Parts: sequence; structure tokens; C-alpha cells
Amino acid sequence: MSSLGPDPRDHTAGTTPGTAGETDILDEIKAEVYAELEEERPPHAGPASQIGAALVALAVGVAGLVLSYGFGLGRLTAPGPGLWPFAISVVVTVLAAVLVVVGRRGTDTEQFSKASVLPAVGIVTFVALAALMPLIGFEIPALLLCIVWLRFLGRESWRSTAVVSVVTVAVFYVLFIVLLQVPLPHLI
Repeated sequence: MSSLGPDPRDHTAGTTPGTAGETDILDEIKAEVYAELEEERPPHAGPASQIGAALVALAVGVAGLVLSYGFGLGRLTAPGPGLWPFAISVVVTVLAAVLVVVGRRGTDTEQFSKASVLPAVGIVTFVALAALMPLIGFEIPALLLCIVWLRFLGRESWRSTAVVSVVTVAVFYVLFIVLLQVPLPHLI
């Protein structure tokens, strides 16, 4: 039959050699990766945690609405300082309200663990940056923020932390102080 062409009953005819084997290997790798990710994932949080998180987001959205309204909304042709924060707060509030209603059926939430503290540490260090900037400029707080985020939160090596932190602060300095001439408090 080889002189007549490929066998019509052969489903692998016309494919390149090794394609089926490569597909099997890729499927095995995918299965291994998914299994490892499932093993490392914390347990499911449950409906009460999901509703609790949605209520916290709802409170943040409502607080944003109230605070941004206090800044003044202005008009669309002459927006006030609170217009865009108000618009974002509306979106956060609506999405959180939807989560309160339908969130308990979700399966993609995780229980709190040690890793749950990392975002809180990130927020606290960012607030510290904002508090220190008027006092000592942006260079030192930005450098410290980069070090904390890269070394302690991101678990980078000291070498990469030092290089990336210094380069980041230098780029921000050139971009915001030199090129854009943003009136940020700075040392130099």
C-alpha cells in the first residue's frame, strides 16, 4: 500500500513525526503544574469569608463616595478634585454590592494565611512613604520602600534588591523631578 499513498485509516497520516508524542508530553507537564499549584493553594475560604470580604469592599466604596463628595465633584466641563475618586468609588461600591449578593457561590477564595499579611504590609509601607515624603523628600522613603517590597515581601536577593532599588529611585528622580518638573519634595 505504500505505493498508493498514505493509508486512509491512519489518523496520524500527514502529521509531522513526534507531534502526538510532543502533545502527550505537554499534557503531562500541564497536569503536573496544575497538581503542584493545587497542593500549594490554601484551603477554600467558604461563603462567610466571601460575604465578609464583599462587605469590607462595600464599606471602602461607600467611604470613598462620602470622602470624594466632600472634596467637591464640580461639573463634567469643570471637574472638581473629587470627581474621579467618586467615579471609581461608584464602581467599587456597585461591584462589592454584586459580590454581597452572588459572592457566596464563588469557589476562588482562599482562607487567610501568613501570605495574607503581605498586602497589608505593602499598604502600611506605602502610607509611611507618603508620610515621610514631606519631611525628608522622596528619595530615601522611595529607596526604603523598594528595599522592603523587593527583599522582604518579594524575597529577592540582596544584590538584585540593591540594584533595582537604586535604579528605580534614579529613574523616578529623572522622570518626575528633571523631565516633568513635578514639585515633589526632594533632597537634591
